[in-house]
Amino acid sequence: MYTIGETAELLGISAHTLRYYEKEEIVRPLRDAGGDRRYDESHIKWLQFVIKLKETRMPIASIKKYASLVIEGEQTAGDRLNLLAEHQRSIRAQMQTLQDADEMLTFKIASYRTLAEA
Repeated sequence: MYTIGETAELLGISAHTLRYYEKEEIVRPLRDAGGDRRYDESHIKWLQFVIKLKETRMPIASIKKYASLVIEGEQTAGDRLNLLAEHQRSIRAQMQTLQDADEMLTFKIASYRTLAEA
């Protein structure tokens, strides 16, 4: 079991972010006898996934929706599939945009190298 500070450090996020995720019902930490938050390995794995969704620009509203679907159970598998498939399409579009930009930059850099060497 990890404290909120240990969990934040382990995940590279702030304790404030963990509290926000709890407030938004994205994560539901356990509580010890004193009422302090405790996170187990399942919380860590879940939060790692949430962080990846956030890093890949999934809106917080969609992350909340996904979290609520997970809590609702297996009957929401189709909805979860659709939500994640849509996000994957978005990621692939982002990747294509980055690839296109990289190709343009490669061309420009090569052009400037040629000019600089002349």
